[in-house]
Amino acid sequence: MKQVKARVKWVKSSPRKIQRVAELLPGMSPAQALSLLKFMPQKGARILEKLVMSALANAKHNHKLDENTLTIQEAYANKGVTMKRWQPRAKGRAFPIKKRTSHVTVSLISSEEK
Repeated sequence: MKQVKARVKWVKSSPRKIQRVAELLPGMSPAQALSLLKFMPQKGARILEKLVMSALANAKHNHKLDENTLTIQEAYANKGVTMKRWQPRAKGRAFPIKKRTSHVTVSLISSEEK
């Protein structure tokens, strides 16, 4: 069984928001996942849709695997760096703003028998 990965780093979205969408994907075929992600309203769905297409292209062109034998083994979002900014408030105070980033990974596995 061959495993193919695709990864995108420094996504300007928190890992929690992406992980909500990513936990639906394992066990699906890439075609099912793409049709599901296409109609989801979350921003994480757009990111994962591009990433599944990239993993599928990697499997086809780099490893010469058949699209029909592939399934999504795992999809997850790890925490990236957090940019720290400050919001000025009354009486000279400042409130923190955390701009979170993510590293998202999708892994496909081939189940073809030789």
